[in-house]
Amino acid sequence: MTPATATAQAELTYREAVREAIRDAMRRDERVFLMGEDVGQYGGAFGVSLGLLEEFGADRIRDTPLSESAFVGAGIGAAMGGMRPIVEIMTVNFSLLALDQILNNAATLLHMSGGQFGAPLVIRMTTGGGRQLAAQHSHSLEGWYAHIPGLRILSPATVADARGMLWPALRCPDPVLIFEHGSLYNATGSPAGHDSADITTAAIRRTGSDVTIVAYGGTLGTALTAADRLAEQSISADVIDLRVLRPLDDATIMESVRRTHRAVVVDEGWRSGSLSAEIAARITEQAFYDLDAPVGRVCSAEVPMPYAAHLEQAALPQPGAVVDAVRAVVA
Repeated sequence: MTPATATAQAELTYREAVREAIRDAMRRDERVFLMGEDVGQYGGAFGVSLGLLEEFGADRIRDTPLSESAFVGAGIGAAMGGMRPIVEIMTVNFSLLALDQILNNAATLLHMSGGQFGAPLVIRMTTGGGRQLAAQHSHSLEGWYAHIPGLRILSPATVADARGMLWPALRCPDPVLIFEHGSLYNATGSPAGHDSADITTAAIRRTGSDVTIVAYGGTLGTALTAADRLAEQSISADVIDLRVLRPLDDATIMESVRRTHRAVVVDEGWRSGSLSAEIAARITEQAFYDLDAPVGRVCSAEVPMPYAAHLEQAALPQPGAVVDAVRAVVA
């Protein structure tokens, strides 16, 4: 086998990495099962679970009725009974139909029982725009869920994290929500050696000295592209991939800001009441005297997501907008 062949075989798509993570977890622990709409015969809305029904059977790859409240509730009950469910919700907007189950049950059981029992389940869902799915299927609501105590919120932006975050999530005593950006499913990378990822810290994806760019999920690529363009203008950017949206890794963010003295947050959510606002507030609270400029933010336009491709791209954070924001704080 040539080195090139070995490298090609090591590459997986993001979609394949999530599938391999599910397969690995089910092989490791017989309590793990997958449930959701069309995850069995159809292989999932985005093809993540293709082939798993044939390998594990209908008892462990379970198709559900079209009722998010019902099957998320069933997942919570199974977790309370000792199972380790992976619940798939097609897209984040549908999770709102199960918000009562997630907010009032899953997130509170460990607290309300005084630690006697909880709901250690994983809920996966697709999030984000950029795929012409219009206003009802292009939301970025991760920041809403990051508001809720009792949940752990993950946003894998790389193939390695897509492969590695599921197993530690299943071992977490808290309910874990994993947001998979729909634009990443065809992205490729190597998950070699990443069968278990750290689900407590952010990751610095690029080091720099002039500005800190904070991003996550689908905006990480936007931030890295902007950093490349900024380098051509002799502006060096630290790029932080949050990875974990609750609890936020303040230490990594503040360490970077104290080195660069400037920050721009890139968030696909709407600007008002967004996760970017929380991060900017924390930077101001904890590193105010290290800042040489106000914290900049690049967010989606505050409109329902357009269907037309050119309007959708205009509404989403783009590398050019990040470059402009960085130039403003550096100037």
